[in-house]
Amino acid sequence: MSSSSALPALSVLDLVPVRTAQTSAQAVASSLALVARTDELGYRRYWFAEHHNMPAVASTTPPVLIAAAAARSTRIRVGSGGVMLPNHSPLVVAEQFAALEALAPGRIDLGIGRAPGSDPVITQLLRMSGTTSDVERFPEHIRDILSLVSREGATVRYTSGGTYDVHATPAAEGAPEVWLLGSSDYSAQLAASLGLPYVFANHFSGEGLDRALDLYRGGYSPSPEHPEPQTFLTINAVAAPTAEEAEARAIPQLRMMARLRTGKALTALETVEQARAALVVEADAQAESIMASARSRWLVGTGPEVQAQVTEFASRYGVDEVMISPVAGAFDGEPMDAALARVQTLELLAA
Repeated sequence: MSSSSALPALSVLDLVPVRTAQTSAQAVASSLALVARTDELGYRRYWFAEHHNMPAVASTTPPVLIAAAAARSTRIRVGSGGVMLPNHSPLVVAEQFAALEALAPGRIDLGIGRAPGSDPVITQLLRMSGTTSDVERFPEHIRDILSLVSREGATVRYTSGGTYDVHATPAAEGAPEVWLLGSSDYSAQLAASLGLPYVFANHFSGEGLDRALDLYRGGYSPSPEHPEPQTFLTINAVAAPTAEEAEARAIPQLRMMARLRTGKALTALETVEQARAALVVEADAQAESIMASARSRWLVGTGPEVQAQVTEFASRYGVDEVMISPVAGAFDGEPMDAALARVQTLELLAA
């Protein structure tokens, strides 16, 4: 548990945001530069989310981004936050992350979730692989991956007798660390029963956090790799030299959250100026209520203010690590191939 005065370890969750007039290549380049900078700043880990067919999100393929991030860093752990397992074959996921572990030994995290990461149409396109997309088999598929990435591998048993050995990679020296992710009681209880590390997706909603942590910690079954429950928390944050700038840079992502929650068509992330102008033109009480509710759970302010909020947040929930989703937006005229505001947030928090 972190003390009331010590800043917890810091990590990063990245959705690779794409803003107005920015290309996917520029957005990815911005995120990879951010990986290199957080490696220098001493952040503990850097995770990429999996989302599909969203104009403002370029993190569609975590394994590809993780490989690129590993090549641009030397110390920080890199991983998925997370791979949405029902979209993929467990063997393919195991092979991808075994290869990543070989690429960056001892630095790979495999965070796994069971949500689709998109709308029903895209979910159908992603899950055209038959039984591998059976959400009800999620616990079984988690166990399969744990076996496949281990040095011993997995064993298939024929109904007619005999066995067949399967390995995610021919000669593993180590394995990625597997985490279960979620925002429900289900994921907390499954992680506890399997003796796995667990992360509640607090950055997305925050509702049910206390209950999820109680279920995970209270029902934890120790495993050889993890004798004690292990968890940290995610949270959206914006830090800037002044509180006024921080509040302004929070507006684009708050507007995006409101559009998502009200079912409006999604767009590339607005700049601060575009978002402010739209608030005047598109007066919407429901959207404003959603933005206000989300803002109340975000950490926004100067570097010292947000550091204090992070420390208090970690102490309140008894964690020694907080994963920051840096949601600071851009002003008009800022470079397209850099994420100045997101870098600024993470630099101020690490100061």
